[in-house]
Amino acid sequence: MKPQAMHTDWISKWAQYSPEAVMLQDDGNGATITYAQAQAMLLRTAGLLQSRYGIAPGDRVAVLALNHMEYVVLFFAVQKLGAILVPLNYRLAAPELDYQLSDSTPKLLLFEQEFLDTLSKTSFTGEKALLQGEAGFLAQMHGTGGSASIPLNPQHEGALEDACMILYTSGTTGRPKGAVITNGMLFWNSVNTGLRLNLVQSDVTLTFAPFFHTGGWNVLTTPFIHRGAKLILLRKFDAARILELCGQEGVSILFGVPTMMDMLYREPGWGQANLEKLRYAIVGGEPMPVPLIEAWHEKGVPIRQGYGLTEFGPNVFSLNETDAIRKIGSIGFPNFYIDAQVMREDGSFAADDEAGELVLRGPVCMQGYWNKPEETAKTIVNGWLHTGDIVRRDAEGYFYVIDRKKEMFISGAENVYPAEVEHVLRTHPAIREVAVVGVPDPKWGETGKAFVVLKTGEAADAEVLRNWARERLAKYKVPGHWAFVDELPKSDSGKILKRKLKEA
Repeated sequence: MKPQAMHTDWISKWAQYSPEAVMLQDDGNGATITYAQAQAMLLRTAGLLQSRYGIAPGDRVAVLALNHMEYVVLFFAVQKLGAILVPLNYRLAAPELDYQLSDSTPKLLLFEQEFLDTLSKTSFTGEKALLQGEAGFLAQMHGTGGSASIPLNPQHEGALEDACMILYTSGTTGRPKGAVITNGMLFWNSVNTGLRLNLVQSDVTLTFAPFFHTGGWNVLTTPFIHRGAKLILLRKFDAARILELCGQEGVSILFGVPTMMDMLYREPGWGQANLEKLRYAIVGGEPMPVPLIEAWHEKGVPIRQGYGLTEFGPNVFSLNETDAIRKIGSIGFPNFYIDAQVMREDGSFAADDEAGELVLRGPVCMQGYWNKPEETAKTIVNGWLHTGDIVRRDAEGYFYVIDRKKEMFISGAENVYPAEVEHVLRTHPAIREVAVVGVPDPKWGETGKAFVVLKTGEAADAEVLRNWARERLAKYKVPGHWAFVDELPKSDSGKILKRKLKEA
């Protein structure tokens, strides 16, 4: 085995060290997979992909499915072949899904039966395999579908710089961009996370973030597997069930966004919930309100605020739990092996308490955007990844996010980029101009508000446009509010002044 391959061959190591330790547990049916079982399944799956489907280094394997234990093992099998996993967002409408399939051109698409209707509306004509059924791919992974022993020939020995995953992140230009994740990125993110969060083999966490998100894989799935720890998979966020599992399974670390943490706090079972094993909760996405932090602290659970992004990390910053209230709003310090600076527009570094763009450098940087060299060149300049987020650093070295990336807003736990929504809405025959901004929402934190200018002689109301948008956009991207105006406010250069729209 080449030295590089050892950096990513985590399951085989734990299959030797602690073969009976549980790696994955499905909360839906109680099934478990030990590290030894995962290693056997991984090799069988890699052999199946190689012999039956001809998967070779560099090939893309797309997956359209909910979170499953086998999904995790599948990724490591794909990685072992030097191929690239493409997790697809099952919430997308057919046109959105079609774009990602056309862009990534997978050699194989694995899908669940419930998404067949959406998939049939795309133009994808490549090889597909159903996950369910007696002869489905999952059965073959378990060795019950005629693939009990398929040797790898030859075995690929991956390098740290090899791509292993493409994660699509919505773009500010109206089209999603596929961030190319490398073996090295996963390795160093795990090292950074383990060092900063003090991860150990006895840790237990819950994974409910979908696998088309970087959070689903890297906060904290891959770092936990690197440590030989235990992951419990849920299909979706369920506040009542999560509180139960914290006590029943001895959950030691929990990750969520402030909306989720608030839902847990407001759950009727909060008062009786056993959180004694919970060392701390990691919170990302946006600052957590002080009263909510205090409520969790009173329950004996420290809060650690963080920051990350798909293109870098994603575990980039962490605020020590002792500073949760003293430095409220701060994302803390950069993690190990990460350089962070505040950059002025002229490329020089800003002074303390001076606002500027957050730029990052280190081994957890993406390889680039798939099929988008120009976008890559704009984002990674002289080794520094430009986040587009405006931050400041105080005299003690704590970082604060002043403005989120471009015009993005967060609806629930989902990032919504107005440019992407506007790109779709502009194709409606009645719309001349449209602008989307994020506005407060009591349930989701924020939702979209579309300001629409109709073409002369055309007619359309909110219900018509909403239904039309639902056929082309994921539900969480569809604006919750609509306003019809004669014109949009613009600057002298013709740029739409969204700040005025937010004030409207």
